[in-house]
Amino acid sequence: MNKGLLLCCAALLLTAVGCSGQTSRTNEFSDPPPARIQVKDFAGRMITFDKVPDHIVALSNGETDIVYALGGELVGRPASTSSSLPAAAEKVEQIGSAHEVDLEKITLLRADVVLGNNPMNTKDVPVLEGVGSKVILTSANSVNEIKAQITLFGQLLQKEARAQELNQTIDDKLKQFHTAANQEKPKALLVYGAPGTYMAALPNSLSGNILELAGGTNIASNYPSLQSYPQYAQLNSERIVEANPSLILIMTHGNPEEVKKGFLKEMQQNPAWSSLDAVKQNKVEVLPSDLFGSNPGTRIIESLEWLHDMLETAAQR
Repeated sequence: MNKGLLLCCAALLLTAVGCSGQTSRTNEFSDPPPARIQVKDFAGRMITFDKVPDHIVALSNGETDIVYALGGELVGRPASTSSSLPAAAEKVEQIGSAHEVDLEKITLLRADVVLGNNPMNTKDVPVLEGVGSKVILTSANSVNEIKAQITLFGQLLQKEARAQELNQTIDDKLKQFHTAANQEKPKALLVYGAPGTYMAALPNSLSGNILELAGGTNIASNYPSLQSYPQYAQLNSERIVEANPSLILIMTHGNPEEVKKGFLKEMQQNPAWSSLDAVKQNKVEVLPSDLFGSNPGTRIIESLEWLHDMLETAAQR
């Protein structure tokens, strides 16, 4: 091999080594890829995001409250006239509800993620994903589930520390309601009512769970659940009279006075109800719908306080 060819080969080899070293140094100091956010919803589905979503839609008031309590914002919220909405959410576009999703509005809002109910919105997942929105399904049938919602949304928004603060506040409130083992707990009947339709709330419902945590006894705790509404049971007049609750508490989404009037009329048709302590002492109350009619979000503390005060008053009589 001639001398010129040898020099040429050596030069090429040095160039290749130099380029390799430069590439190695470039890779060594380049920015790492952004961390992905992965959450597991209440349906056991894993949902992954490249970053904190900018366009969030909530289908229920509770999820709306939690997002804003964590320091987040929505582009779409449920249709609601509730005065308990966060002030920052009042002018946000209304997009129907978990019962009736407005797909057109969600599409126009370019929602990155929709916060829906499990299992109610399971059927809506394919169509929402079809318009480019991811879906996170949760539920709120107990205080622990609300705390789990706060934790999950804290992960989604990268606000884990704030989520821990909110949950600690709930735990601190619950500690105030612990009663001695031998202390008698006031007996109550929780009724979900609409004109002509009344059901007893069971312990596996949110209101039933709140009742027990606030220091009350649910007289319907061992009633058989309804197949269509497993958190509720049929009212049983004989068993209610036998248990003799000192409180009858009504939850409703309708007109409170109309529902209460209808329920009292139904009780009057059964003379045995007039013997109940709750009736004799005029302790038939309609619960605030924003605290008991649906998931109140972080305002669960207010729900617990409201019912605890009511139970304490009943116990003093």
